[in-house]
Amino acid sequence: MSQIDSNQPKFNFLKYINDFNPWHNIRIMHTNVPNDILSGITVAVIAMPLALAFGVASGLGAEAGMWAAICGGILVGLFGGSNTGVSGPTGPMVVQLVAIITVNKMATGQPDVVFAMSMIFLSGVICVMLALMKIGRFIYYTPYSVVSGFMCGIGVIIILLEIPPMLGFATPNSVVGAIKQIPYDIMHEKPHALIVSLATFFTILLWPRVTRKQWLPAPLLGLIVGTSIAHAFSFKDIEYIGSMPVGLPHLYLPDFSRFGEMIGGAFALAGLCIFDSLLTCLVADNMTGVRHNSDREIFGQGIANIGCGLVGGVTTATATMRTVANIKCGGKTGLASITHGVVLLALMLGLSPYASYIPMACLAGILLKVGIDIIDYRVLPVLHRMPLTDAVCFWLVLVLMVSVDLLVAMGVGITIAFVRIVQELGQAYEQNVVSLNQMSRTLPPDVSLPSELKDKVLKLRLEGPLFFGVSDTIYRASSSLIDYKYLIIRMARVPMVDMSGAYLLDDIIEKAHHQGATVFFTGLRPQVERTLTRLKIIEKVTKDNCLATFNDAILRIQHLEQEQGALSDQVEQDTLEHV
Repeated sequence: MSQIDSNQPKFNFLKYINDFNPWHNIRIMHTNVPNDILSGITVAVIAMPLALAFGVASGLGAEAGMWAAICGGILVGLFGGSNTGVSGPTGPMVVQLVAIITVNKMATGQPDVVFAMSMIFLSGVICVMLALMKIGRFIYYTPYSVVSGFMCGIGVIIILLEIPPMLGFATPNSVVGAIKQIPYDIMHEKPHALIVSLATFFTILLWPRVTRKQWLPAPLLGLIVGTSIAHAFSFKDIEYIGSMPVGLPHLYLPDFSRFGEMIGGAFALAGLCIFDSLLTCLVADNMTGVRHNSDREIFGQGIANIGCGLVGGVTTATATMRTVANIKCGGKTGLASITHGVVLLALMLGLSPYASYIPMACLAGILLKVGIDIIDYRVLPVLHRMPLTDAVCFWLVLVLMVSVDLLVAMGVGITIAFVRIVQELGQAYEQNVVSLNQMSRTLPPDVSLPSELKDKVLKLRLEGPLFFGVSDTIYRASSSLIDYKYLIIRMARVPMVDMSGAYLLDDIIEKAHHQGATVFFTGLRPQVERTLTRLKIIEKVTKDNCLATFNDAILRIQHLEQEQGALSDQVEQDTLEHV
């Protein structure tokens, strides 16, 4: 026993923890320094008004949004799993946070800031724990139709939300609000805002065609051109970013005295953070061709949310808009995300007056190009040729994202894809039932069974995982099991069995025993045997009837027949002697 134990692989804790070492990100930051820094500056300018708006929307103040963007940018840049991901406050996260804060307001009607920060801190701890449990790999089971619908939905949302500010009006609070507002805005558009936004947009569009060497990211050049036009012609009737809060953060120490009240909200925030972040990372993977590390990304988000809880920031996640803008600006390493965070930190510590000169229409022009770029043009030409289920997934995700919510859209899309794949696996599952007389293979040379007995020996061959999705297929196959004495269930090609599959086997065994038949298992794999043993299925077959090969089962049947024959002869002899 000691020899067997010594051969078992030992758990290497240091190697396990090394997966979350920030050195994985730091060691490549020197490879793209100029573009990363310029991209980080551009993304910071884009992120700043969004962070301010999300902070205000949360009820915790504009500075809460800024500190979240700072923590997300710097900490996820160091610890995250995507080279191009940029973290900060996002719409779904803030909506979830507002709902929780509203329920837990103080008696004065004001948000309980200490409670909120402690809950955000706890959500970060939960993310770190889930990362250590290595759950991130499951994001790769998301179907492409769902990811594509997500990308196109985000693109449509960005475009619709940026049309009003391009025309000189405030950014709507929702997509539905934007759709209602756009007709009025078109009829009453402000020419100066439209000039600035279009100048910015076409600069970004044409700059890559003018120069092959992208020494200056197109969005940053567009920002310079749009801002310069606004000030050169003294456009006073358009909106500018304006003033923003400055100063050092207030330190919040976690208070878990109301742990029972905050644990549910913390898990909700952690789950949404992971889902939101990893979906954005999938979008980045599709755009860059570089695969992210999901577990490290969850770990980085956990560290960032812990930081947010300490310095008074709202909850954070990898933001699609900022990530796509980073990719389009040439960012390739975590240095871009860190630069974005450092620029926002500098603004918070006193450089904010310089940001006040940027027109909102200029940012709208940048984001319009981002929205157009994020749409999945790979799938658009084949929309009319997509399989029906994929098409349903794509359109449902897109429409629900625009009209309802990201979580609802993704939940519906993944559910449809899940049902579809289970159905297809069930239909494709291979099984058949044959008797010995119908089999082409020859029996072992030392086996001799009468022909009438061979018709009473059936073999049920199963191939593939035996799980709930194939229950209907196996049930229909088992319905054909009639008039038999021995049933051999071949399990050599069954790699796993879940509870549904195990109890399906149990039903087959019960039916066989009801007919007076004997059941054999052949080729049980260790994992399958453990499952069937725990559920006491093996007991009904008995260990003696769990054999290695089909031929062993045939030999066992011959042995049982000989025993029965000898017993019958003995009974007949005893009867004659008694007479």
